[in-house]
Amino acid sequence: MNNSTVNLTTPEASYSFELADSRKICVFSISFLLGLPTHSYVIWLIITGTGSRVASEFFFFNLSVCEIGNSLNSMFGLLSYLFSSFTILTHFLQGLGITGRPLFQCLMCFECYLAVVHPVTFLKYKPLRYRVMCCTAAWIITLGSCLFCIFTLLSFNIEPYIWFFSTAFLFFLSIQLFCLVTVLRALKQSGPGERKRERGEENHMKRRAFYLILITTINLIIQYMPFTITGFFVILAQKDIFVFWFPAFLCYVLAGFVQPVLYLQRAGKLFCLCSS
Repeated sequence: MNNSTVNLTTPEASYSFELADSRKICVFSISFLLGLPTHSYVIWLIITGTGSRVASEFFFFNLSVCEIGNSLNSMFGLLSYLFSSFTILTHFLQGLGITGRPLFQCLMCFECYLAVVHPVTFLKYKPLRYRVMCCTAAWIITLGSCLFCIFTLLSFNIEPYIWFFSTAFLFFLSIQLFCLVTVLRALKQSGPGERKRERGEENHMKRRAFYLILITTINLIIQYMPFTITGFFVILAQKDIFVFWFPAFLCYVLAGFVQPVLYLQRAGKLFCLCSS
């Protein structure tokens, strides 16, 4: 998310800068070339599905739209190496990754929490209009995040920017982990006494849902914890060097493909996993 601040007056520093740029270009390319078609396909599946699918996957639909914005931001990041005018646009779109992605993931986690832990409340707020209201508020917050990012980055005031996304990631991750861990505990509990066959089918579904939630939980930790730890470390150490950011940046980009892959697997569109 940040450029290296190494001194370019020595050959070693120049080499480090070129190496950092090559790594950023590689990660940007992966994010754009894989992210754009993957999330576009997910959106197409949701739109062309039944009306009930559109309603039930509305949060995921908005998340995929946000991820397309992140993929385009990677493309603009590549173009900014050739045309500096794209830098302003990349600064603005930073808010999609800092607030948009985790916020829609929070909505999905909270929806799962209600469905498992408070099913009566979930049924009460199941109509699409409530999801539309939540997503509208989320997009407004994301827009505010985009404006804050462009203001801080254009003013070269990098410390508030690092404080902002480190705190935001920690806050959103805390909400996500609370919801998912509570769901995992609920799924581990045995249900009421039923016939053996029905209980076996229910246990199979609960086991499948448990592993799906567990994978999602681990994936969210991999996405946000490295950036959060690195951000606070950079603030305390007062050293903003790209080599600190690259592992966190790589984890953030690669872990972002897990949820669309899981969706495609559930939809039966991921042939390499459908056989399992």
